[in-house]
Parts: sequence; structure tokens; C-alpha cells
Amino acid sequence: MTALLASGRDADIYALDERRVLRRYRRGGDVTSEAATMRYVADHGFPVPRIYHAEGADLVMERLEGPTMLQALGDSTLDLRSGATVLADLLERLHKVRVRSATDPGTRILHLDLHPENVIMTEGGPVVIDWRNSCEGPPELDVAMTALIIATVSVMPGHQFEHHAEPFLDTLMSCSRDNPLSQLEAAVHRRVADPNVTAEEKAHLHEAKLLVTTAARAHF
Repeated sequence: MTALLASGRDADIYALDERRVLRRYRRGGDVTSEAATMRYVADHGFPVPRIYHAEGADLVMERLEGPTMLQALGDSTLDLRSGATVLADLLERLHKVRVRSATDPGTRILHLDLHPENVIMTEGGPVVIDWRNSCEGPPELDVAMTALIIATVSVMPGHQFEHHAEPFLDTLMSCSRDNPLSQLEAAVHRRVADPNVTAEEKAHLHEAKLLVTTAARAHF
């Protein structure tokens, strides 16, 4: 195996060469559905890494150059308002992608983990990574999940983005087309059921839900 580039909550990223990386899930699984979603949204013009191979727990993808949005916000190469506007735009662009087989015309592709650590700021523009949680559903659920993740950072002490998360959330809500309140409880339930969400994060979900509610009501 070549050099380890990064480790997430459930996967490790290895450099294969100058243009490819391997994302390997530590607990196994099947990446074919994730890869199919990425290819589908890419065919509709949404920015994702190119997929070279997908089998079992291994996903070989395009190697991206650039910081995460969180890193860019941290070193002030990206200001809070611009970052929140980019994230809102990515959500809106994704939710314009229609699902081929859906009977409900309001059903869209959802990422369900779209936050500043899962956006790479490349020279060509932002690219969205980590599609493990993607599914189909109402756009409001995706916005609710993004808002809840950001709000959790705000109410949890010790995170590097703790003091910036609330104004970031407020700007995100001001730029969002979809009101997350109708799907906020569903987003909370999904976070509770997610094994990759820490016990500390789950303990702060009620506070985070209240913060999202306040921010959303100020703009919808």
C-alpha cells in the first residue's frame, strides 16, 4: 500500500499516484452505490471527483489538490460569508438533479453530509467528496442535515470552528432556497442512528436543533 494521505471517521485515503487516490472503508461494505451516485451527479454537471474503479470497500478516485473549505476558512483564505454562500449554492445545484426513477417530482439526490470538511477548494472550483450517506429524498432534509452538523459544532466546546459556526449557519440559512424545518426532526433521528456520530455530538443534538430552528425562522 502507498502513502496514507488522510483518515476519516470510517475510511482511509491512500495515494496511488499523482492523479489517483484510494478510499478504503475500514469496516468493509460495498461502494458501488456510492460510486453510481457520484457518476450520476457528475453526468449532470455537479462537481465530484472522477471515479476510476469501485469494488467492495475500495473506491479509486481522482486526486484533488487544494484545502478543504474548513481549512480555507481557518486560514482566512475564504471568509465566512463566501464559504456559506458556496455551500448553499452547492446544495441548490445538487437539488436541481432529478432522480430518474422517482415517482414524486420533488425527490432529489441528497448528499446528507455536505459540510465544510467535505468540500475541497480546488483551482477549478469547489468539489464535493464523501458520498457514503447519499440517498434520494426531499431537498429540505439535506439542508436540515447540513445545518444540524454546523450547529452541532457551534454548541460543542473545543472545535476549531466553534466561534464561527453560528454566523456561518445564519448566512447559510439566508442563502438557502429550502426551509429545513419540516425535515429537522428527521435529520436529528438520522444523526442519532449514525454510528459515525460520536456520543458527545449526539449529546448536543438538542441544543443544535434549537439553534437551527432559530436561524431558519429568522429567514423563512
